[in-house]
Amino acid sequence: MVRPSRSYRVFQGVNGVILSLVVVVTLYPFVNIVARSFSGERQIRAGEVTLWPKGFNLTTYKIVFQDSMFWRNYGNTVFYTVVSTAVAMILTTCYAYVLSKKHLKGRTALVGIAVFTMFFTGGLIPHYVLITTLGLKNSVWAIALPNAISVFNLLVMKAFFESLPVELEEAAQIDGLSTYGILLRVVLPLSKAVVATMVLFYSVSFWNSWFSAFLYMDSSDLMPVTVYLRNMILGATGGSTAGAGTEQLSQVGANIQAVTIVLTSLPILCVYPFVQRYFVSGVMLGAVKG
Repeated sequence: MVRPSRSYRVFQGVNGVILSLVVVVTLYPFVNIVARSFSGERQIRAGEVTLWPKGFNLTTYKIVFQDSMFWRNYGNTVFYTVVSTAVAMILTTCYAYVLSKKHLKGRTALVGIAVFTMFFTGGLIPHYVLITTLGLKNSVWAIALPNAISVFNLLVMKAFFESLPVELEEAAQIDGLSTYGILLRVVLPLSKAVVATMVLFYSVSFWNSWFSAFLYMDSSDLMPVTVYLRNMILGATGGSTAGAGTEQLSQVGANIQAVTIVLTSLPILCVYPFVQRYFVSGVMLGAVKG
């Protein structure tokens, strides 16, 4: 066994120190946010909270968890995210698979149409008029359909499909599989990495989205949890700055932003470790061809 040279050991040590510092710098804001969410109002305003809660307080969490509207909106968020991600994955996968076929007539035009939408949009008012005219308001489709295809995700998935051996599809076609059969039984099983990556991208996007629901939903019962927490932030900070808040409202106003970040990020943080192993390989295989 060849022993590493002294210069290589020095490189490993320096590399380890630098990466450790990067990890500390990356984790500090998250730990600080969690600590603030459990801290008291006086300690937060005095800037005493760093990595550990001070003046331990659960007032904001209690107010949020005891509100039935929070749980209703949380359920809406889960439903909107699942449906929207499923629709987005179906449309993106089919579109990307079609674009990956170099013999397809009009392929360049289809790619151009997709790329064009990255730089030009119809604007907010035409979008609103279109959604209203189609009768999609106050439904999950107002959230799912306008954001169904991300061009970035589409191009990454297209590049991934192009990297797969053409011989596999030709062999499947000889065995009698149709186009959809090849996609479902040959291509997708080989594309777990990029599929998992795209699911993560889409689910995070839809989970954090609030403006579409704010624009197209008329009832608070239909809002996602992001809109609920946004309204709570406005109510707490507005009430406390106006001088009309109680001690409890002052506490809520002090750490509502931290509680908001924790509650909206927690589900994604729980899911991410299960798809993280696909993340790097999925993006790299879809972004680099060689």
